[in-house]
Amino acid sequence: MLPLPGTPGSSWARYRERFKLLFHGADPRVCIAFWLFGLINNVLYVIILSAALDLVGPNVPKGVVLLADVIPSFGTKLIAPYFIHVVPYPVRIVIFVGLSAVGMLLIALTPAYTDGGTITTKLAGVILASLSSGGGELSFLGLTHFYGPFSLAAWGSGTGAAGLVGAGAYALATTSLGFSVRATILASACLPAVMVMSFFAILPRGPLRYAPKATDHDYQAVSARDNDAEERGIGEEDAPARYQEDDGLLGSPAGYPKPTVVTGGASPGWIRFQANLKRVKSLFFPFMLPLLLVYIAEYTINQGVSPTLLFPLDEAPFKHYRAFYPAYNAIYQVGVFISRSSTPFLRVHNLYLPSFLQVANLTLLTLHSLFNFIPSVYIIFVIIFWEGLLGGLVYVNTFAEISDRVPKEDREFSLGATTVSDSGGICIAGFLGMIFEVWLCDWQVQHGRNYCKKI
Repeated sequence: MLPLPGTPGSSWARYRERFKLLFHGADPRVCIAFWLFGLINNVLYVIILSAALDLVGPNVPKGVVLLADVIPSFGTKLIAPYFIHVVPYPVRIVIFVGLSAVGMLLIALTPAYTDGGTITTKLAGVILASLSSGGGELSFLGLTHFYGPFSLAAWGSGTGAAGLVGAGAYALATTSLGFSVRATILASACLPAVMVMSFFAILPRGPLRYAPKATDHDYQAVSARDNDAEERGIGEEDAPARYQEDDGLLGSPAGYPKPTVVTGGASPGWIRFQANLKRVKSLFFPFMLPLLLVYIAEYTINQGVSPTLLFPLDEAPFKHYRAFYPAYNAIYQVGVFISRSSTPFLRVHNLYLPSFLQVANLTLLTLHSLFNFIPSVYIIFVIIFWEGLLGGLVYVNTFAEISDRVPKEDREFSLGATTVSDSGGICIAGFLGMIFEVWLCDWQVQHGRNYCKKI
């Protein structure tokens, strides 16, 4: 006789106990706060991309909106990690919320596109929102260092949900509910206030308040130690055991005295900057490169290849060719949400494997766009879903690996600095996507498939 659900021997009871073990020690307030951080920080980016056609009109390439939405974020992530530590987290939150709100108000209150001036003003609003999103991502990921692995898992899940919520809410508001584009974007300008509530009312402040801070003396020790190793002709990969510190770059090996500090009159800020550059160098191959690769591949698919993955309407579940692209985007976002929520259940330690698989997806879908050998749109749906899973897996597991493998003294900076890879990948893919879409569409027309001209 099978045990009833809820009894000690039932499968339900075993799953419930396993679930409790997985989330043992998770603080609900931390999880809620970081989930909301991830959702709100990314949802405006999605709303802006969803509204691209409505913002600039039919005669301006939509890639312009993508680049305006990504390049400022990329620049922020490239530069800010080296100085943002001097700005307290509460001040950062207020600045990011202000930039987001002002940016969305600029977009919403500027008249509909009629000339270059109004489009420029709208793009200025997009740029402000992008600056906020980039600074927010590197700051919130750095903040997870103080709150443990569940904060990172919640952040990842929130960023995954942003794709579904942003695209879905914009489509629902402007089509099903009949709200104007202006009213919808104006309402979204209120969303950043949720980050203020999450940080000041929901998030426990104790871990941040009592977090130890690295001193300039620590950075001087790093610089002197690395210079000493260089003078001896020793690289990081072959340094003797006394330089291989388990407790981080800013510490000193057990039983081995700190090197003599020789700064040559350099200022503490310059020493800190040099130490951070050394950190970035050590982050590139294990963490930054696979994240960069996966973003280049998936956003080239999304922006350049998927608009050309079209089938005859009698072979597809759509009435119009323009319905293919939003369907692909929705399926992709579902995959991203699932995989970005997966770290409590699944960890991927080899980050290059899913990155190379994503490059394989790009190659496969490009070849199909050229030679039309995949027989059904439903197979494309599966590949797009798989694309979303791979992209989300690399994103969350990159930062999870940093949290596990990078010494704690370096972790806050490393989490923030690595975010430059995703924005860098999107920037590169933005340019590649415009090239791919034109090339693939022209090829298809030349070979008797003119579906891309009917969108």
